[in-house]
Amino acid sequence: MNQASPNLAGMRAAAGQACGLLRALANEDRLLLLCQLSQGERSVSELEETVGIRQPTLSQQLGVLRKEGLVATRRDGKRIHYSVADANALAVLATLYQRFCPKEG
Repeated sequence: MNQASPNLAGMRAAAGQACGLLRALANEDRLLLLCQLSQGERSVSELEETVGIRQPTLSQQLGVLRKEGLVATRRDGKRIHYSVADANALAVLATLYQRFCPKEG
């Protein structure tokens, strides 16, 4: 029996998860939303204001992020708050921020 098979199966599963995350990040609106959420929980109206994405597109992109398991929601009355729910996403976002976002100062 080939000793590499179990390891290869694990690597293939991990590659599938990584591809799912990268697909979600490969959209400018979703990436901007996740960048905002990486700084802390935000309501839909806060996201709309800070990112400048109009409501229909915002809802669509948040739905994709929810479906992928990258964000969590919390309801407070009529307001829905979002936060990043995936530690891997936070790690990738931190790296992207470090490499691509302008330094202040």
